[in-house]
Amino acid sequence: MKRFLLTVTMLLVVLGWVQVANAARIKDIAGIVGVRDNLLVGYGLVVGLMGTGDDLKNGFGRETVANMLSRQGLSVKDRIAQIKSKNVASVMVTANLPPFVKTGSRIDCTVSSIGDATSLQGGTLIMTPLRAPDGEIYAVCQGSVSIGGYSAQGAAATMTKNVTNVGTVPNGALVEREVPFKLGEDGKITLDLYNPDFTTAKEMAARINVAMEGKVRAHARDSGTVDVYVARDHLSHLTSIVAELENIDVPISNRAVVVLNEKTGTVVMGESVRISTVAVAHGNLSISVKESYSVSQPMPFAPKPPAGSGAVTDKKGGVIVAPGGQTVVTKDTQLSVQEEKRQLLLVPQGVTIQDVVQALNAIGVSPRDLISILQAIKAAGALQAELRII
Repeated sequence: MKRFLLTVTMLLVVLGWVQVANAARIKDIAGIVGVRDNLLVGYGLVVGLMGTGDDLKNGFGRETVANMLSRQGLSVKDRIAQIKSKNVASVMVTANLPPFVKTGSRIDCTVSSIGDATSLQGGTLIMTPLRAPDGEIYAVCQGSVSIGGYSAQGAAATMTKNVTNVGTVPNGALVEREVPFKLGEDGKITLDLYNPDFTTAKEMAARINVAMEGKVRAHARDSGTVDVYVARDHLSHLTSIVAELENIDVPISNRAVVVLNEKTGTVVMGESVRISTVAVAHGNLSISVKESYSVSQPMPFAPKPPAGSGAVTDKKGGVIVAPGGQTVVTKDTQLSVQEEKRQLLLVPQGVTIQDVVQALNAIGVSPRDLISILQAIKAAGALQAELRII
C-alpha cells in the first residue's frame, strides 16, 4: 500500500511538472490594454564637434543655427550666408515614454544625424523638446552624446568603430508631462494576447477564474482579448490584483508553424508540427564547367612563317599545326555532370516533433535541401503546418 501511494505521488509530481513546463505566465504572453510605451520625437542640434559636423551649405543646418542664435538674442539673419562652421550637426531625437512615468523622471534618448556629419563624438545636444503624435511636449532632452565608438582619419587612411553618427544621451530626457491613464476604470482590466489563439484565450480565462475566485471574473471575448472584471470589494487593491493576475501560469496552444530562411538555410519547427506518411526522394544535380588555356611558344631564333601560310586548325577551332615560329594559344573546355542517386525513402507519420525530426534526418540532407523537401511535402498535403518563408 505504501509503495502504491509513493508511486501515485511521484506520478502527480511528474504530471504537475509537465503542466508547468508547457505553460507560461500571463505577463509573458499578454499585456494590459493601455499600459504601453509612448513614442516621442524632436529636432535639435549637436554642438561642440571637432570639424565632423554638417556642411552648412545643405541649407536646413544653416537655418537651424541661425534660429538657435536668434533665440539667444543674437540676430544673424542678414549674415546667414557667412556661417560656415562644421562643429554643428542637425539631428533627430527619439525616446520611449514608459507607462505611469511621473513628471520629473528621466529617460534615455537616441540622437541620429540627418545631415552629412561624419561623427557626433564629443558633441553636446542642446535642449530639444520631444513631442508625441498629439503635438504636445512630453519631455525635453539635453546632454552629452555617447556614441560607443570612434572615428579617426588622416590623409590616406580612415579607422571607424561602430556607427559614429548615431548616439545616445543616457538619462538626458526630463519628463515634463504625464500620459493620462486610469488603470481598471469601471472595474475592468482588458488583457491583449501577443499571439491571438482561441484555445489559449479560453484557458487563460478559466485559469484566472480558478486562481482568483471571488476576486475577479474573467471572460474570453475573442482569440486575442480576455476581459477581467474586478469585484467591487477589491477595487481599492488593483495593484495587488494585477500583480497576482500576471503571475498565473497558462498552457500555451499555438498554430503549427515551420519557419524557413532561404538566405541562411535556417529551419525552425514549432512543437505542434505533424507530418503524414509520405515517400521522399531527393538528389542533387551538379554541373561543372572548367576551362583551361595552353600556350605553345616557338623556340628561340625560329624562322618566321612564310607569307600567306596559316595555321592548320581542327573543326572546333583548335590549332593542330603552326608553321614557323608562330605562338599558338589553345582552349580546352571540360564539362561534367553529376547527379546523386538517391532511393525513394518512406517517411512515416510523425506524432511528435521528435518523430518528425528523426524522419527528416533519416533522409540525410543539408538544411538548404530540407527547405526544398518541406516545401514539396507541404505541396503534397502531407505537412500539417504553416510554412513561413522569411
